[in-house]
Amino acid sequence: MKKILILYFVATMITGVAVQTMAAENNKIAQTGFQFLSVISDARAAAMAGAVNSLEMGSSSLFFNPANMAYMKGHIHMSASDNEWIAGIHHNAYSLALNPAPGKGNTWGVIGVSVQQVDYGDVEWTIVDPRESNKDGYLDLGIIKPSALAVGVGYAKALSTQFSVGGQVRWLKQDMGESYIASPTYIEDGDTLKIKNELTPVSFDFGTLFKTGFKSLVFGMSVKHFSKEISYAEEGFQLPLVFTIGASMDLMDLIQWDAIDQSLLLSVDATHYRSHPEQVILGLDYTLMKLLSVRCGYVSSNDEDGVSFGMGISQFGLQLDYAYTPFGVFDKVQRMTARFSL
Repeated sequence: MKKILILYFVATMITGVAVQTMAAENNKIAQTGFQFLSVISDARAAAMAGAVNSLEMGSSSLFFNPANMAYMKGHIHMSASDNEWIAGIHHNAYSLALNPAPGKGNTWGVIGVSVQQVDYGDVEWTIVDPRESNKDGYLDLGIIKPSALAVGVGYAKALSTQFSVGGQVRWLKQDMGESYIASPTYIEDGDTLKIKNELTPVSFDFGTLFKTGFKSLVFGMSVKHFSKEISYAEEGFQLPLVFTIGASMDLMDLIQWDAIDQSLLLSVDATHYRSHPEQVILGLDYTLMKLLSVRCGYVSSNDEDGVSFGMGISQFGLQLDYAYTPFGVFDKVQRMTARFSL
């Protein structure tokens, strides 16, 4: 049975890479909304370009693959991330996980909560004004403050020492301010309606994790941002649904050099998006003495960002991570994450 599962996951990984290659010409644009859900705020994940689908990350797993939370070793894990995104947009992410009975005999599973918050800054609100008396052609109606929020509750359970499942339900809110549209009733008279562009859908995330038993080789699969179609004034759209399969392994297991306490994690993810072409993501995480980590990552099929870097330091249950991503014409993106486990 174990061999069948390994072959299945390997075949799925190969299929994902093949799909990514064949879909290079499949240009999927402007098919989804709530794109803030696709932005990575976690510094460790960002430093590895997002290739963390099969890595255990405690409560932070809720943002990637909820099943990875199941093998949490301590009673409590929490994280807080700050992301200086492009165009003055600011992202924050927080997570907390509770493990009532850590260890092999855990029959309770792990429960966690996650929060994502976005501040888009101040945006000038203007509307078209075709009157000849207005030479500017528009009216300035002041400042709006768009924002977004996602609050989730997740659960993960290890069904065995090698296999775990997890899921998360998230309540989402995006407020894009107010606008005017033509009134359906009085459209011939040029009348308009003032509407509030605010939506509060619910989304679902699912994931699995499989430890093969061969060295530290692990496979992970996840589906994120599953929901029904939503709309603002007229046009309907979906959330940025993404299917991810990934594998990771500590390459030091192949060398078996015990002179220094160190690890070199290689993580590979293949992703299928609703909103843009498929991607292959590679991430490396080298850790020395369980104290200092140096990371890098690469993601294919991205216009502005492809390579990312980062580092982390961990001691006494506290971990601080930093990520740096060159972002083409948008300069750079920097992220910081603090974690605590007990």
